[in-house]
Amino acid sequence: MGLTVYSLWHREIVRFLRDRSRVFSSVGQPIIFWLLFAGALRSSSMPGGLSYGEYFFAGTLAMIVMFTAIFSTITVIEDRKEGFLQGVLVAPVPRSAIALGKIAGTATLAVLHALVFLALAPLAGVPLGFEAFALGLGVLALMAMALAGVGFSLAWVMDSSAGFHGVMMVFLMPMLLLSGAFFPAEGTHPILGVLMAVNPLTYAVSLLRHALHAGTEATAGLPPVALCLAITVAFALGSFALGTRIVLRRTARDAV
Repeated sequence: MGLTVYSLWHREIVRFLRDRSRVFSSVGQPIIFWLLFAGALRSSSMPGGLSYGEYFFAGTLAMIVMFTAIFSTITVIEDRKEGFLQGVLVAPVPRSAIALGKIAGTATLAVLHALVFLALAPLAGVPLGFEAFALGLGVLALMAMALAGVGFSLAWVMDSSAGFHGVMMVFLMPMLLLSGAFFPAEGTHPILGVLMAVNPLTYAVSLLRHALHAGTEATAGLPPVALCLAITVAFALGSFALGTRIVLRRTARDAV
């Protein structure tokens, strides 16, 4: 099982790094978003006295993780068309190893991309000590596993790359917008408040804010750390379990 997971993980890393356009789009687009929003909304008053650029910093990290998950898990559809996936499925390996290898590869790429932007925190006005950096990196890893699992699960049931992108934009972009990445929950319409409260990504973004702004007023109004951590871990484990289940179900269906 370990060799299968490593082989699929390694293949995802190599494939992604060879495609420069995907590398640029995964990191470049969120950074452009941050520059535009931070500049346009710099006079906005955010919780804890943060500037909008400081507030949106955590949201941009979440966006980088999500975009990498979108661009990376599309290889599932490509692998199916090229016949590689069929070769893996007929091998005597656990289906959970296939899911873990693909999800871990995508999550690793997402963390590496986010790490580049995280290192720019001081330039964005976000003080970043070693402890905050380490905690933020751990939260990003959990978030990456969760979103990679969601992307993998959707890609596995899709047969068209165009359809996959459409579904991801319709499903994941609202999930990001309603996570507190762009704006806080305070003062929003009650319906949006409910949607944000049931969105698991809300707690992952809040946990990231706790890690980056620990001990400051910027964390006031956020859900407690313990709750954010519990839901984020459950989100990551749940998305992996969903991916494994979908692999088993589709494999059984195709065999009929």
